[in-house]
Amino acid sequence: MAKQFTDPTLRSSDITPESSYFNRRQFMKGAVIGSAALLTAQTSAANTSQLVSFPPYTSAEESGWPVQAPDVLTPFDDVTSYNNFYEFGMDKSDPARYASAMTLDPWSIRVSSDGGKTSDVQFEDLLRAMDIEERIYRLRCVEAWSMVIPWLGFPLADLVRWLSPEGSYQFVQFQTRYVRAEMRGTRSFSSVIDWPYQEALRMDEAMNPLSFMAVGLYGKSLLAQNGAPLRLVVPWKYGFKSIKSIASIHFTNRQPETSWQSIAPHEYGFYANVNPEVDHPRWSQRFERRLPSSLFSPNRIPTQMFNGYGEYVADLYKNLDLRRYY
Repeated sequence: MAKQFTDPTLRSSDITPESSYFNRRQFMKGAVIGSAALLTAQTSAANTSQLVSFPPYTSAEESGWPVQAPDVLTPFDDVTSYNNFYEFGMDKSDPARYASAMTLDPWSIRVSSDGGKTSDVQFEDLLRAMDIEERIYRLRCVEAWSMVIPWLGFPLADLVRWLSPEGSYQFVQFQTRYVRAEMRGTRSFSSVIDWPYQEALRMDEAMNPLSFMAVGLYGKSLLAQNGAPLRLVVPWKYGFKSIKSIASIHFTNRQPETSWQSIAPHEYGFYANVNPEVDHPRWSQRFERRLPSSLFSPNRIPTQMFNGYGEYVADLYKNLDLRRYY
């Protein structure tokens, strides 16, 4: 039986679900194992009709966690059509148009560590080993827009324990898959990223119960534009930390340089914690535009410290100057 979890800052009675999202029953892990191969074989098409449905599962709003604040789910169409995935282009609609070119089957993740051995883990084997659960998280982009998304996946801590890296490490680094022939954005003359895209977390951040590895959303497998078949979700950090389409995991004792930090360190720090008191050099972070929004209905709301998850993560940074280590 899958674990039960909900974001304790979201009140289930105030969540407005997408019209196609009403299947609220017990999830059986065995059924997911049987459909593991389908997750990579059928999600390569950007057309949402190609999505693979997960078997019935226990939803987050049924888990009975304490509640604090209301939120509304971002509609499925917005979640799957408004994305940053620069491997496929700079426009928000480019990933939905072009990410279907990325080969998702077969998919493996290269796992390595400083001074340790390197191995390749097949996605199907990883999925078979995990207990899948649903979590409803806010996603806050550094560009000052946000969403509320019902993810399917498993805690990053469970993955770290399952991989059992040799030795003790202070950081975990991730890389997105990089196949230049399939990723038109990486061939663009305007591309500024030194591919492949890289992100990293401190190990205590990775082991925090909120850090999550997503394999689906809205009860279905991930589409390519959302980071199929495996992506990171760190809800108290800006969205660029939640790396998509993970193809490599490396354990290290040296703080890795991340992609945006290497491009513009005065704008994008290693930590990237959501902080309304520390503005981006080119815009304020005090407010955000919650999707869906429009010119006449901007849906502008105040940004919360740590995106509203401070109760669960603030202690990670109690001795850190968050203005300096942004």
